[in-house]
Formats: sequence, C-alpha cells, structure tokens
Amino acid sequence: MIAELERRLARMEKELARANERIAELERENRELRRQLEEERRKNKRQASPFSKGNRKSEPKKPGRKPASEYGERFSRRAPARIDRRETVPCPLWCEHCGGRVQLDHAEKQYQTDIPPVEPTTIEFTIQVGRCERCGRQLRGRHGEQTSGAAGQVGGVQIGPRAVAAATHLNKNCGMSWRRIATFFGDLFGLQVSAAGLCRAMQRVANRGQPLYEELRAQMHAEPVVSPDETSWRVNGEGAWLHTAAAPEITLYSIARGRGFEEAAYLLGEDYEGILAVDGWAPYRRFPATIQTCLAHLLRRSRELRLTPRPEKSRQWLEGVSTVFKRALALRDRREELSEHGFAIARGRLAAELDRLLDDPPLEDDTLTFAAHLVRERHELFVFLDHREVPATNHRAEQAIRPAVVNRKMNGGNRTWRGANDQAIVTSLLRTWAQRGRSAIDQCISLLTAPSLQAALALVR
Repeated sequence: MIAELERRLARMEKELARANERIAELERENRELRRQLEEERRKNKRQASPFSKGNRKSEPKKPGRKPASEYGERFSRRAPARIDRRETVPCPLWCEHCGGRVQLDHAEKQYQTDIPPVEPTTIEFTIQVGRCERCGRQLRGRHGEQTSGAAGQVGGVQIGPRAVAAATHLNKNCGMSWRRIATFFGDLFGLQVSAAGLCRAMQRVANRGQPLYEELRAQMHAEPVVSPDETSWRVNGEGAWLHTAAAPEITLYSIARGRGFEEAAYLLGEDYEGILAVDGWAPYRRFPATIQTCLAHLLRRSRELRLTPRPEKSRQWLEGVSTVFKRALALRDRREELSEHGFAIARGRLAAELDRLLDDPPLEDDTLTFAAHLVRERHELFVFLDHREVPATNHRAEQAIRPAVVNRKMNGGNRTWRGANDQAIVTSLLRTWAQRGRSAIDQCISLLTAPSLQAALALVR
C-alpha cells in the first residue's frame, strides 16, 4: 500500500514538474507575443504616411459637416472695404440659346481679391568709403536695406532680405526644399536663384540669429513652467536627437547626438528649479525642478494595455486608473465653479482613490510594470491641480515638435552638423516670433537689416 502511494506521488510530482515547465514556456511565449505586439504598434506610429485602419466601408459617409438644424450660419467672404479697380461686364445683346434680343434687367456685384504680378527689383548701393584722419581706420557707409557690407565680384551680388525671409519661412515652417523654393521663386516672381544660394542666405539668418538664440536660452532658464520633449533626427544619414523646450512665449530647439541629461540641460540649464511638464523620460527627473507627469501619455498607455487580452481584474484596475485621471482633468476644468475648500476636498478624494488602486495592483507583468511606474511618479501626477499655470500634459512640447517632424519627413533631417545648428537657431526664432504674434517674415527682414547687435536683440526682448 505504501509503495503504491509512493509511486502515485512520484508520478504526480513528474506531472506537476511538466505542468510547471509548460506554464513557464507559455509565459515566455506570452511575453514575446506582447513584445512583438508593442513593436508593431510603435511601428505604426512612426510611419511617415497615413496607413490603413482596416477594410474600407462599402458606403462611406461624405466628409465635412453634415447639413442639419445645428449646422449654423454658412460663412462667406465679406465684401472688401477697399476697391482697387472697377470693371463693368456688359450683358450679351443677343440670347445665345434662341437668338432673341436681350433687354438689360439689373446688375450684380462680384468681388475678386488676387495677388498682383510681382517683379523682383534690384538696388545698386554705391558705398562711400572714407578714412579717419586721426586713427587711419577705414569707414564705410551703411544703408538701412543692406544685409551686409560685402562688395566686389565675390560678395557684392546678394539676395535681398525679403526674398531671404520668405525662403527661410517656406523651408523651416512649410517644409519646402531649397530646390522647390528656387523653382517657386522663378515661376511666380521671375527671380532666378539657385538652391545653394538660398541655403547660404539662410545661413546668414542663422549667424545673425545666434546672439538672439543665446538670449532666448537665458530667458528660458527663468521661465516658471516649461514643457520639454525630444524626437529622433538624422544628420548626414546618422541617428541624432532633436530636443525642444516650450514655454508660453518661448520655444527652443537643439539637435544633438545624444538623448541624455546634458542635452536637455543645454536648453533648460542644469540648475533649473521651475516646473517641468514631461513624459516618462527619466533624465528630466535629474533637474531640481517640480515634475508634472503628462496624463495624456498615461491615459494612452492604459488604453493600449486594455486592448490586449488580460484577466478581468486587471482590465477593471486599468479602467479605474483611467477614470481617476479623467476626473482629475474634469476637476481642473471646473475649478472656477468650486470654492477653494470644495476644490481641495475633491482633489483629496481623487488622491485617496488613486492610492487605493496603487495599494492593490494586479500581479500581471505589464500591468504591474505600469503600476510600479505610477507609484514612482505618485507625487508628480496632480501638480496641475495645485498650480493653475501648470498644464496636465506636455502637449505644448509635442505641438512644438510637429513642424520639425514635418520638416524631417520632407527633407530627411540635415546633411551637416552646421546645418543642424542653423536649423535649431532659425526654427527657435520662427516659433518664438509666432508665439508672440509677430510676423516671421517681417522679423527676419529686421534681423538681416539690423544696424547693431542691440537692435537685433530687441527682436526677442
């Protein structure tokens, strides 16, 4: 009897060992499948062109607003206040259908606003050069429309400031290549210029803008709230990183080889002590600053985890976390409707509910990893409820990155590190001027024709 029990026990132990091996094998397979699924999701996000989201509908709805009672008043252009030219369009004297005589009934008005034909103008500057009788130094005159004092056969023929400003705007803000801009100038304005000539002209904008860029860096170090972010870049076909730091009235860019603390500190300063609205990138937490973790990233991660098969308890936990974050965003929007005491009570309830969820997380691998991430950043989740000026997301930085991403997709990055440095300077100035409601073209013209460094620095002060 004892021998039989021992045999049965040995058999059950072998079966248990095989079952444990099988469970371990399935867990490894599950982790590998989840990793591949996450990789495919990331690949879809990195695509340069739109991708299919499934089979097309047999009868798709028409795009645009749908006609209904809530459509609202249809907008149309108003009649212009200034009329530059008037033309009378006579009515035909004979009907084109039956040949009968036509009698004038009434007249109608139509307005057409267009761009007038543009022809390039060339200015010849005769620069008078003198010499000081006391010190012997040579002095040259300077006209307000000159962009440089160069003369002679090599540097004496240049592109004017308005053309350079327009080309800079089209390349950096609109993503057009220099070759396409040169073709555009030739076809529309009759201005014959090479792609290389436009590129060198933009370098003059970057050289003039270097002191302004340094002034903006100093201003950024004093900003109370900043949203930094980074994205991949290419320089001469090799991997690099574009970093940005965005504040309400300043946006800075830099292109560097790495993605570490030193690269972020170049824009913010190593001793930045304000508030940073960031994603989950660890180096940002090395600053002596208060951190607000981007809730949009956390909501997106929770949603992606719920899309994969998992136990019901894990799914409910993820939904609970998402609900707390959404209620926090709703509370932020209702701040003005509540008293200070009522707002503090609502905030405390949200914090307590989140703590209860974090005290009992699911033990599933990726959900537990997400829970551990939230525990590490627990005191960085609701900073936006304590400070009105702090955003709940780092959308400001992501919006600042979008024009650079469009430029990267159109041009593939930069060919040289000098071009990358010029890219960072010029795009920083253009974005900052746009945030301050200034015309990028007018500001570029003022920068190119500024008579002194102090006059140029006034453009960013």
